[in-house]
Amino acid sequence: MWCRYLLLLAFLFSFIHNGTAGVTSEFIRSEFPAVDIPLDHEVFAVPKGYNAPQQVHITQGDYDGKAVIISWVTPDEPGSSLVQYGLSEGNYEYTAKGTFTNYTFYTYKSGYIHHTHVDGLEYDKKYFYKIGEGGSARKFWFKTPPKVGPDSPYKFGIIGDLGQTFNSLSTIEHYKESGGETVLFVGDLSYADRYQYNDISVRWDSWGRFAEQIAAYQPWLWSAGNHDIEYLPYMGEVTPFKTYTARYPTPYQASNSSEPLWYAVRRASAHIIVLCSYSPYVKYTPQYKWLEGELKNVDRTKTPWLVVLMHVPWYNSNDAHFKEGESMRSVFESWFVKYKVDVVFAGHVHAYERSHRISNINYNVSTGPCYPVPDKSAPIYITIGDGGNQEGIAGKYIQPQPDYSAFREASYGHATLDIKNKTHALYHWFRNVDGVKATTESFVLHNQYWCLEKMYPCI
Repeated sequence: MWCRYLLLLAFLFSFIHNGTAGVTSEFIRSEFPAVDIPLDHEVFAVPKGYNAPQQVHITQGDYDGKAVIISWVTPDEPGSSLVQYGLSEGNYEYTAKGTFTNYTFYTYKSGYIHHTHVDGLEYDKKYFYKIGEGGSARKFWFKTPPKVGPDSPYKFGIIGDLGQTFNSLSTIEHYKESGGETVLFVGDLSYADRYQYNDISVRWDSWGRFAEQIAAYQPWLWSAGNHDIEYLPYMGEVTPFKTYTARYPTPYQASNSSEPLWYAVRRASAHIIVLCSYSPYVKYTPQYKWLEGELKNVDRTKTPWLVVLMHVPWYNSNDAHFKEGESMRSVFESWFVKYKVDVVFAGHVHAYERSHRISNINYNVSTGPCYPVPDKSAPIYITIGDGGNQEGIAGKYIQPQPDYSAFREASYGHATLDIKNKTHALYHWFRNVDGVKATTESFVLHNQYWCLEKMYPCI
């Protein structure tokens, strides 16, 4: 059935490869107010019971998807970092013991933050797990991905710049209906830095409880944004990403990264690379050297889909944050073309935009064209910083629409990347319309390695 659907979409959206004129959506949304949900709202409810685990979330715990890191907070005392888990509900035949930490931020003292690494999992299984003690224990579940391989189907969700407004809640509720199995998160989690002093940390706690409704049941692959930096000298807080790194771990060591802000994982048929827009990336820096090596490690015969996450977009035609990604683009773009990255997801701009396959790698300061040109070896760049945060929609675009821009719309929403096999994936962007989910853009994505380099029949 989906094969016929692929053929229809391939016909309807052939402009993605042909590079025809872009579209600026005329849709104007009547949005919920861009203010945070009140702290007494049920979506932020503290679990019942003394020292009950809260803010539960999981992420991939290794390179190939046979491990998870389960994290949570106990507010009153350390309690236990033990995870009990098994393949049937109520039958927790395995255990894993983790560690806990806490921190201060201004005069706020965090709860006890637990991180437990659960490894040796079987592929393509549903696991049930329990955390906490006595009557305050809580139960959840998650699914492991299929074994890494070229034709392993998998469905990713893509969310960015989420925050904790009613628009954010609409995005979360719509994503739950999508069938997505893992969230690719492109930075800016809580927007707590828009508060001051101890209210910042209170809003990190509320966001953790808010995201738990999804994040406790499926991995979120985290990337960091500017609102996660929290460099706040007026409060005496000058350690970048202090809160973010304490609460949201990544499996960075599994890909030989030296820092949790950039890393890579393989999941099903995808190789996911996460970059940090706010850590040094020029030549000789750790992130530069790591990415140079990681791209060489990609084996497209095993993981044909090469996906990159970052926060700041390189190709953006919105007035908001225009050209902020230029310095990173100038360093890494030629690698993305050389290794035929399939798609790059970024956030930062609170709107949606998709590019054609273009590159700007021929300018060497003295010669060569200094503007983007069509390039079949280049990725598609998608800006999806439209999760719904309190800064509101970025509604002003540069006119006329640049040639590199294929589609753009100033709305909230989320997307899914539904990988079918080594050659085809379905992409959908869903707009939030007055609280209602609406499919706004969809197309067939042809794999760059198999369809372009190997000339595999991909029609």
